[in-house]
Amino acid sequence: MPRLFTGLEIPADIGMRLSLLSGGLRNARWIERGDYHITLRFIGDIEDRLADEVADALGRIHRDPIEIRLGGLDAFGKDKPHSIFARVEPTPELAELQAEQERIIQRLGLPAERRKFTPHMTLCRLRGGSSADEVARWLSMHGDFQAPPFTAGRFVLFSSKASTGGGPYLIEEAYPLAA
Repeated sequence: MPRLFTGLEIPADIGMRLSLLSGGLRNARWIERGDYHITLRFIGDIEDRLADEVADALGRIHRDPIEIRLGGLDAFGKDKPHSIFARVEPTPELAELQAEQERIIQRLGLPAERRKFTPHMTLCRLRGGSSADEVARWLSMHGDFQAPPFTAGRFVLFSSKASTGGGPYLIEEAYPLAA
């Protein structure tokens, strides 16, 4: 039973720049540079047969490449921060790609995503111990992070191991963005 999600990969040069931000927070589990991505749709743990149907259905998406801009850092969980992320500039093209994937996943009988899509790239997960003040200080030192824009030429169906929850991620399928 694979745990699946779709996402956009981060170019190696931008991943290197992001990885230099790692450190300086207690009880932070930093994402490995090779596992950086922008999640489009978490699918979850599903049976192999349904995973094959998902992989096949995603192959019917035909969209143009998408320009991606990362800018600034922030945290989810303001009073009790649980993760730090790089902001991804929302664009209509990115929202449309995510919405199309959401429709496909629901048509296959999987439940709707409960959370509103907020494009971001997770840098670390916080496991208690990092206070809101500590995270605010870290963000004040690093929060103005900027990266050059890049073009996402494909989206990917990733799998992960449920027991590790955060990598390593394996590419199960890659889908070109070229309408």
